[in-house]
Amino acid sequence: MATADITNNVRERSRPMTAEEKKVIMASSAGTIFEWYDFYLYGSLAAIIGAQFFTAFPESTRNVFALLAFAAGFIVRPFGALVFGMLGDMIGRKYTFLMTIVIMGLSTFLVGILPNYESIGTAAPVILIILRMAQGLALGGEYGGAAIYVAEHAPANQRGYFTAFIQTTATLGLLLSLIVILSVQGYVNGAYPDVPLMKDGVAVLMADGTPTMVKAFNAWGWRIPFIGSIFLLAISLYIRLQMNESPAFKKMKEEGRTSKAPLSEAFGNWKNGKIALLALFGLVAGQAVVWYTGQFYALFFMQNVIKVDSFTANVMVAWSLILGTGGFLVFGALSDRIGRKPIILTGCLLGALTFLPVFTLLTKTANPALYAAHQTPVTVTVSAEDCSFQFNPTGTVKFTSSCDIAKAQLARTSVNYETIVNAEAKTAIVKVGNTAIESYDAAKLTGDDLKKAKATFDGSLNAALKQAGYPLVPADNTSIAKAKNFFDIFTAQKLTIVVILTYLVILVTMVYGPIAAMLVEMFPTRIRYSGLSLPYHIGNGWFGGLMPATAFAISAQTGNIYSGLWYAIVIAVMTVVIGSLLVPGGTHKKDIFAGDTAR
Repeated sequence: MATADITNNVRERSRPMTAEEKKVIMASSAGTIFEWYDFYLYGSLAAIIGAQFFTAFPESTRNVFALLAFAAGFIVRPFGALVFGMLGDMIGRKYTFLMTIVIMGLSTFLVGILPNYESIGTAAPVILIILRMAQGLALGGEYGGAAIYVAEHAPANQRGYFTAFIQTTATLGLLLSLIVILSVQGYVNGAYPDVPLMKDGVAVLMADGTPTMVKAFNAWGWRIPFIGSIFLLAISLYIRLQMNESPAFKKMKEEGRTSKAPLSEAFGNWKNGKIALLALFGLVAGQAVVWYTGQFYALFFMQNVIKVDSFTANVMVAWSLILGTGGFLVFGALSDRIGRKPIILTGCLLGALTFLPVFTLLTKTANPALYAAHQTPVTVTVSAEDCSFQFNPTGTVKFTSSCDIAKAQLARTSVNYETIVNAEAKTAIVKVGNTAIESYDAAKLTGDDLKKAKATFDGSLNAALKQAGYPLVPADNTSIAKAKNFFDIFTAQKLTIVVILTYLVILVTMVYGPIAAMLVEMFPTRIRYSGLSLPYHIGNGWFGGLMPATAFAISAQTGNIYSGLWYAIVIAVMTVVIGSLLVPGGTHKKDIFAGDTAR
């Protein structure tokens, strides 16, 4: 496709797009879907992968480690934005696309063949996190290029609508990963027997002496979606090789107006640096926490907090994505009419106002027995000096105090409790209703005495919780939501869950649908790739990517399964305030090719 077929004048963008231009944009979106699919596989399987690679750590710490390994891919995204943003502004959008897709595809494939902790020890989690960081670097360069590439092709009066196709790729990539996981999980678990759980080369035995068994998918089947991504890499490379350079960048390059130092030009002076800061704190930070709360934390919350089985949780989330994804295009198109800023900030405000009641309703609907049990008051009376932060990201601290032991046990069973500080308390006392259970200090006991103290405490606490209605045994919890297959959603309980999750996805589409067009419009062409990418990936990589791990740790530490949501609520409110007061509106009417003279 010749550049002349795209446009002879990049400023004349009010005409309808040609068939060839649409082909370029759809090809760009398809390649980006595959890249998000690769990235999200880990997030969807975080709990299973955590059991494979973090078995050296206690169960309570393992969940946080798994989420932090997921977040590692987000932490390095801003560095990928700097590197690939600079390349995109200097050598072009197309070649940057090719580099990012190769790095992403190969990293994902290698996760699929990486030996677990049982096979190679501590090297396994180290290599896993390195591969996640490589994925994050690639994604740091991917999004900005895709958004800019589409925006620089789109008609000026439909920029929000057409860039919304790029916005759908993140959700469609997640949906694709869930569908693949559900399909593989159903086949593997149906066709292959359960596998004994191994530790140090020996089968882990249950109390009756029989081996502890795990599903075949959890043991080895989870690798199949990662290994299969090599085929998506081949398809994505083919798609990217067919794409031509952005006409705006090509014209700028022909005129010798490309930036020689895009990073210093974008961030080294206050005029452009101020734009990046406003974009970060007045738009992207709030968008990021709403997005990750509505998609990733909702999935993690269902699986790990309210104890919905993995298959059912994935089915519910997948249906919500199917029903809600069209909202990206709706709000993208609406932003072409009324502006980007009002829609983004309204989504942030709605999230801040409704996250707590929505997640409470999700618990009440999906696990009524757990919700009912929360009405029984539970307290932990402790000395403040006896307690430490419950989760240790480095895995080097042993939690042995009576307070830590009590809180860890309560966290595992998703108990809501209140901490009562009593300076005279020598040992933590857990009170469930009217039943008091004394904890123990593991540092002061050894051998049989330690085993006896643990058995006494665990047994007494579990008996009290069970009497209070806590569903400790999954088989006994007949009221919990459970889907037999992908289409088993047509009951009042499961449809309500899908509606709740779809509402969260609609909030995601409100904040995310118009954001690409808004960011493109805030930066000039010569530094657009660098200028846009860094605030976007700091916001989504740090504020958003760390949201699941941070929220889970806060909830576990405070003793309330909903308190972690305050992380998202506070950041969303911050964005509403800063965005309303300082971020300029009306960018949808802007000529994005104006002011591109050399500096």
